[in-house]
Amino acid sequence: MTNLIKRRGRELFPTFRGMEDWDVFMNQMLGRGWPFEGNKELLANAEWAPAVDIEETNERFIVKAELPGVEKKDMDVTVENGVLTLKGERRKEVEEKNKKIHRVERSYGMFMRSFTLPEGVDEKKVMADYKDGLLTVSLPKTTEKPVTRTRIEVK
Repeated sequence: MTNLIKRRGRELFPTFRGMEDWDVFMNQMLGRGWPFEGNKELLANAEWAPAVDIEETNERFIVKAELPGVEKKDMDVTVENGVLTLKGERRKEVEEKNKKIHRVERSYGMFMRSFTLPEGVDEKKVMADYKDGLLTVSLPKTTEKPVTRTRIEVK
């Protein structure tokens, strides 16, 4: 029956082969995840992904990432070409020989999250703070409008 019902060239009830298909479907239905859009390609190469909250005030955007067990020296925060990238590694604890491990639920290894910044972020004044396993990145807004069009003289 779903083969008979079409909506704008797509099935009404599409089948999903994984989370990426679901994300594509939701983006088509609801639009992009403004103001921050996750980069699935970079996330797919990581071993785990920290949970992230994004807040907005009149003065700034605030990104909070849960990174318990990650040391400052093992993380890297960059802003390049309008993209905020959080990456690093949570190292596995050293195992003792005379200890049995019954369950491991925490994720270890490399992580990477990237977010496309909205217009109006002052990339030169971004600040980051890490305390008690919570990374807080402050992205101040700027009132300067980016130059979007430049007239070029034709000779």
